[in-house]
Amino acid sequence: MEPSVTLRFRSHTLSLFPHAPISSIDHPHNHLLIPISPKFSSNTTLSVAATAKKKPSIEGVSEELNAMASQNLDFAPSRRRVRAAFTEVHQQLDHFLFKTAPPGIRTEEGYERNSRGLEIFCKSWMPESGVPLKAALCFCHGYGSTCTFFFEGIAKRIAASGYGVYAMDYPGFGLSEGLHGYIPNFDDLVDDVIEHFTKIKARPEVRGLPRFILGQSMGGAIALKVHLKEQNTWDGVILVAPMCKAGYNVISYDHPTRLKTGMELLSATQEIESQLHKVSAPLLILHGAADQVTDPLVSQFLYEKASSKDKTLKIYEGSYHGILEGEPDDRIFAVHNDIISWLDFRCSLK
Repeated sequence: MEPSVTLRFRSHTLSLFPHAPISSIDHPHNHLLIPISPKFSSNTTLSVAATAKKKPSIEGVSEELNAMASQNLDFAPSRRRVRAAFTEVHQQLDHFLFKTAPPGIRTEEGYERNSRGLEIFCKSWMPESGVPLKAALCFCHGYGSTCTFFFEGIAKRIAASGYGVYAMDYPGFGLSEGLHGYIPNFDDLVDDVIEHFTKIKARPEVRGLPRFILGQSMGGAIALKVHLKEQNTWDGVILVAPMCKAGYNVISYDHPTRLKTGMELLSATQEIESQLHKVSAPLLILHGAADQVTDPLVSQFLYEKASSKDKTLKIYEGSYHGILEGEPDDRIFAVHNDIISWLDFRCSLK
C-alpha cells in the first residue's frame, strides 16, 4: 500500500492564492486533517509551521517545490508558476469536495484583459452535456481565497444540479494581475466584477435564464455592492458569512493586510451598512454560529434591515467561518444542499 501522508492546515479557504498547499484563517478550531497519497514523497507527515516573519516550511515535498513555494508572490507570474507546480499535490488531497466531485462537469478557464487593462483569470463550470441549464450563478470569493482550489469542488456540485457557475479572481488575488492582496479602491474592484459578470450574463448559453450572485466573506460585501449598483439585474443574492458591517476582523488572517486594503475594507463595510435597507432581491444568508471572522449577528442585522420580501437566514450551530468547505462532511453537504434547494425553488418560480 502506498504510504499515506497528512496535510494539516486551517480550513476556511486557501490563503490568498489557489496554489499554495496550505490555507490560512484565524480560528484554531478551523483545522482539517487531509490525508493524501503522494507520488512525490515517501515521508509520512506533511506539516506546516508558519510564523509572522517566515514563510511556511512544507515537509514531505521536494526542495524544488519548497523553493517554488517560498518565492515572492507579490505578482501574478510567480503565483501562476506556483499553482502549476503544486497541481499534482492538490490532485492528491483526500477531502470531501474532491472525493465526491461529480463526473462529467465541463470546465473552462483562461485570462481576459478588462477595461482597466488588467489581465483577469476567470473560470466556469457547466453540467455534463445534455443537462439543461436552469440559471447562471456568479461567485465572488473572499479575501483569503480565490475562485479555484476548494471552490472547484463547490462549483462542480452546484453545476451538477443544472447551473452554469462562473467566477473570477479579483485584481491582486489568485492568478489575476496586480499586487498580491492589495485593494487600492474597493469600488474599482466592484466595477471589475460587474464588468466581468455583465459579459457572462450576455453569453448565449445563459441568455434569458435567471441570474444569481453568490458571495463568501469579503465576497459577500462585493456581491451586495454589485446588487446595490444593479438593483434590477439579479434574480437572487446568496451570502455566506458576509462582510457587511465594520465588525469584520480583517487582521485575523495570518497574511498581514496591507494598510490601504484594510482602510478600503473598513470604508466599504461602513457604506454597505448604511445601505442595507436598499437590499431588495431575493436573499439567502448562511452563517456559522461560532464564526469568529465575521460575526453571525451581522447576518442577523442584514436579514432584519434588508427590504427583500423573499429572504431567508440560516445559522448553523457549532460551525465556523468556512461552512462551504471547512466543516465535517455532513455539514458541508447540508450547506451545499441548502443553496441548491434555494436556487431550484427560485428557478421554478420563473
